[in-house]
Amino acid sequence: MSTLTCPLCKKPANEKHTPFCSKRCADIDLGRWLKGNYVVPGPAIDESEGLPANDPSEAQD
Repeated sequence: MSTLTCPLCKKPANEKHTPFCSKRCADIDLGRWLKGNYVVPGPAIDESEGLPANDPSEAQD
């Protein structure tokens, strides 16, 4: 079985921080997600439409 490597620096992954080698690399990755550097593919969202109204009378049981 091959050794898992850190996706950022390519060092061997640390069990405590898997799949990263350290807390530093994990924090860098988290920061990239929070800044919007990474995105999950999906259909485009038209932000001009806004969110649907939360009407309790339309709740499905």
